[in-house]
Amino acid sequence: MDQLKNYINGEWKSSSSTQNLSVHNPATQELIAKVPYGPDTAKDVNKAIEYAHQAYLEWKDIPAMKRVQPLFKMKTLLENHKEEIAKLITSECGKTYTESLGEIQRAIENIEVACGTYVMNQSEFSENIASGIDEFMIRQPLGVCVCITPFNFPGMIPFWFLPYAIATGNAFILKSSEKVPTTMQYVFDLIHNNIDLPKGILNLVHGGKESVDAMLQHPDVKAVSFVGSTNVAKYIYSEGAKYGKRVQAQGGAKNPIVIMPDADIEMTTKIITDSVYGCAGQRCLAASLVITIGDDKNYKEALVEAAKSRKVGYGMEAGIEMGPVISKESKTRIEELIQKGLSEGANFLVDGTQKKVSGYENGHFLYPSILENIPLGKEFISTEIFGPVMSLLNFKSLEDSIQFINSGRYGNMACIFTQDGLSARKFRNEAMAGNIGINVGVAAPVAQFPFSGWKDSFFGDLHAQGRHGIEFYTQTKVVIERWPKNWSRTF
Repeated sequence: MDQLKNYINGEWKSSSSTQNLSVHNPATQELIAKVPYGPDTAKDVNKAIEYAHQAYLEWKDIPAMKRVQPLFKMKTLLENHKEEIAKLITSECGKTYTESLGEIQRAIENIEVACGTYVMNQSEFSENIASGIDEFMIRQPLGVCVCITPFNFPGMIPFWFLPYAIATGNAFILKSSEKVPTTMQYVFDLIHNNIDLPKGILNLVHGGKESVDAMLQHPDVKAVSFVGSTNVAKYIYSEGAKYGKRVQAQGGAKNPIVIMPDADIEMTTKIITDSVYGCAGQRCLAASLVITIGDDKNYKEALVEAAKSRKVGYGMEAGIEMGPVISKESKTRIEELIQKGLSEGANFLVDGTQKKVSGYENGHFLYPSILENIPLGKEFISTEIFGPVMSLLNFKSLEDSIQFINSGRYGNMACIFTQDGLSARKFRNEAMAGNIGINVGVAAPVAQFPFSGWKDSFFGDLHAQGRHGIEFYTQTKVVIERWPKNWSRTF
């Protein structure tokens, strides 16, 4: 199988690197692609930046109404090809086909919002700030903007950034995760064949750390967007800032859900189970810590039964509710973390390890697990697992649960299930997380709202999506203007 190509300056070009990584279907182990890797990929990045900068110099002066026109076509392309894209996502990422379709819908919604950029990017104007003097603020594009995306949402996360960047007048370079390169390869080919964008405005490059460092260090790169683990997010943020870049870096999470005693058991159990085990737990808004308040016997029994009944298998097969994790290394890491939790004093309510899926014995499958009696303050309780594992905790009061939540290092999401408005309002007000859910298991903001995140879950000031996206990809310029009939120094 040939090595995947880069998309640079409107053309598919072979990589400067002869090294590659093999990409396998995590369920079947079928070889999907070979992706460029190694030090020489930095040369590809530098070429892409050079062409992107030249394209930006012309694109920035195109009227905003014209810049958004390709986005309308892009939206239609994704709608017309969502089934093919979803199959690619399931093939390389492992999630179920239904989950992949949902992912593409979220991408489409971001394009729809970005189509209104010419409205969201309008100027502010104040007349007569002093006699005969007006003042206004305009937003102008930054230049070359780059994006580094993770493996878990190969079709959605690039569109948290791409449409906003080009609609505001920038050139854009995407580096998809080397674990899942084929989804955006297909999408860029659709764009190449169906949308008349200026060469160099959209570029796709491959590689690992060498490619990322080339982006961070190049003087023509003005903004960096990243989604991934907290350790890498910190690196991207610090290195980008060192080289004068604007950075938004989404990190990891350890998301809690609180179940109040008055919550509806059937509804709560179903929604929380989907939150914990959807996408095999490999999403930054997956619930990880499930906290019951007071007597939890009925909730515990319901959660255990729901976990045991989850249908695990190849995501393209009908009725499957959870696919594999991305790789053998991820599976091993998750199993080692579970063992760490057990060694620290926890015990299984549901053991999802050491199981095989018939017909896919070599796949990277884990079944749902639930652990309880987890000691607080230990490694397991504070580490992002990124797998289908629920940690079940119990506190005496809502106040105790909020105190525990706020003591953690992450702040991506926190949710509560209750029928009491006062409890919900207290939680909404006091829980230290950027995305709050009330009777919602995955508090994922729709495209017109920013994908918020606090503490070690986010590094930067402006988040992805919506107006934050517009603001991130533009810089403000303030103009003070005077046109007097007679010049004087009296104002």
